Amino acid sequence: MLVLYSRSMLNNIIDRIKLPFRKEKELYLSLYQIIGIIPHDISYYKTALLHKSVARRNAKGKPVNNERLEFLGDAVLELVSSEYLFLEFPKVSEGELTKTRASMVCEPSLAFCARDIDLGSYLLLGKGEEATGGRHRDSITSDALEALIGAIYLDGGFTNAKEFIHRFILTDLEDKKLFFDSKTILQEIVQARMAGSISYRLIKEEGPDHNKAFFVEVMIEENGYGIGKGRTKKAAEQEAAYKAILALRKEK
Repeated sequence: MLVLYSRSMLNNIIDRIKLPFRKEKELYLSLYQIIGIIPHDISYYKTALLHKSVARRNAKGKPVNNERLEFLGDAVLELVSSEYLFLEFPKVSEGELTKTRASMVCEPSLAFCARDIDLGSYLLLGKGEEATGGRHRDSITSDALEALIGAIYLDGGFTNAKEFIHRFILTDLEDKKLFFDSKTILQEIVQARMAGSISYRLIKEEGPDHNKAFFVEVMIEENGYGIGKGRTKKAAEQEAAYKAILALRKEK
């Protein structure tokens, strides 16, 4: 079970542990601040935040990064999300449960959750990934979130990992589903209303090539219904579609 401590209690715990490095103390504080966890073994979390681009190796010369923890975290996440859906929706078919689970734990969804806890700012990246915006890349942050789940599982057991997943991933599912399936849902709404065709128009691009932001407007016939911003055109279209859905709902 996750335990929340006051700041003074946390500092006392850290002082008693006598961590050898200032950075490790900062990591303890950071983990508590973002997810409310007091680690027993800080090494799991250090590895969870270590991207393969750093090219670190252990004493045996084998690569050390978060990929193995990501593998473990993915399995824990699948079990917890499957159990949640099975119990929460007893009348829903296996096919629909599978489809819902896939949208809940897909890369964009996990990256969205990672942004909520600002996980990207704690990652250790190689110079190349750092320079090309890897700290904000969905593929990297979603993998890191799964690695973090793996670390929590190894450090605190299944109950802690399950509680973390429920607290930070299996929340606001309807709103998340609306966002991540926004283009499909918008298409269905427009078709049902026979309101015309949908198109996406790139308005502008900002920033250098390695860290570009795209602005896209979604059009229904000749009318603009929402403008989205994203690090890819697809992400910008997704946000624009989400805003269009909200706008259409207000028109009812």
